[in-house]
Amino acid sequence: MVATTGAVALLLAGCGDNGASDGTSADGVVNLTMLTGFTGPDAPSYQALVKQFNASHPKIHVTMTTEPWAAIGQKLPAAWATGQGPDLATPSSDPGSIYTYVRTKSALPLDSAAGTGAHGIDSAAFPPAVKSAFTVDGRLYAVPANMATLVLYYNKRMFSAAGITAPPATEAEFVADARKLTTGPGDRPSQYGLSLADNNTIQMWPVLQWMNGGDIVDADGCAVVNSPASIDALTRWSRLVHADHVSPVGQAGADADTLFASQKAAMEINGPWAAAGFKAAGVDLGIAQLPVGPAGPVTLASTAPLMIERTTKHAAQAKEFLAWYTGRTAQTRFSEISGFPPARTDLGGAVSGNPTTAEFVKALPHAKLYLAGQANATRIDTDVYVPLIQRIERGADVKSAAASAAKTIDSLTGCHKD
Repeated sequence: MVATTGAVALLLAGCGDNGASDGTSADGVVNLTMLTGFTGPDAPSYQALVKQFNASHPKIHVTMTTEPWAAIGQKLPAAWATGQGPDLATPSSDPGSIYTYVRTKSALPLDSAAGTGAHGIDSAAFPPAVKSAFTVDGRLYAVPANMATLVLYYNKRMFSAAGITAPPATEAEFVADARKLTTGPGDRPSQYGLSLADNNTIQMWPVLQWMNGGDIVDADGCAVVNSPASIDALTRWSRLVHADHVSPVGQAGADADTLFASQKAAMEINGPWAAAGFKAAGVDLGIAQLPVGPAGPVTLASTAPLMIERTTKHAAQAKEFLAWYTGRTAQTRFSEISGFPPARTDLGGAVSGNPTTAEFVKALPHAKLYLAGQANATRIDTDVYVPLIQRIERGADVKSAAASAAKTIDSLTGCHKD
């Protein structure tokens, strides 16, 4: 009880006002609180959008606060379960986190706000994979707070020095370039061809499996991380890391970014949030679509769910904010100022004037969510998939490691194979 009370108190600190107890100020303005994990360099873009909403909605005022994702994950479940949390929140950068709040009945279903009018949440405009991930038992529980795809970042100067005239277009070229761009003695190159991360990061390794037609879990919730296509891809890329040393072993996402930003790696798979920082670090930055493997073009889609507390006293105003936030005008503006693609499928032409943003928009049609629709997605990732990648990067037998991982995944998904 003490821990729960403390968590709720921290979430609510600084959110009070001098109006009515339901958050309405003396002049009739409804005050909504919104908690997010957007603490990075893209944070001002979200704040700018909230400011624009407040300016155009004089009777609703949204106050956005930020905390690290880990802190939100610890505090928000208890706060929302007791009806004392913020009106709106992004519970995690993991779309599967919505299941925690659906199971505890602490998230407000959004179906009643669906529609294409000015005050409706136009969920039909969301990328199909995103809408599906945020729908549980036929009910929509979240909207996308952002939308991102992964592309290939590359250092033009390093490519030129190596005599490579264009970014790799195929997986075979990707492998060859990663080897060629790795220079220096033994297992400690002075320059790495690629900077891969395996933990505390947007997932990169699943994309390498998807390129080859592999995956982690199939549509029936059964593990396919040990399928022939997956084994082939994981074997190839783990050997490139532990035998050819094209990337350091065991990097967190921040480590991988630092390696590329410090110009000690020639390529990295990353999202739109990284571009400005790399350019500021002096990288002669090139951005291209991910190389195409035997399975065709594919990349990872990333989105953070934005939800409403079930017991909020201002459900109508919170829904109005979500309708505006995911509308055409707001998403066009957000894409312009953030460099992210819009969270709608009908705005590609409206934002393609920015060359950087255009690459991320171009990737939307073949972007996939990682472990979409899996209620235990977080555990599959942290308890099974990340440890699997960390083992094979260090030389563990891929076939046996993947077989063991598959058994654990099936136990988490409830898959029963004949």
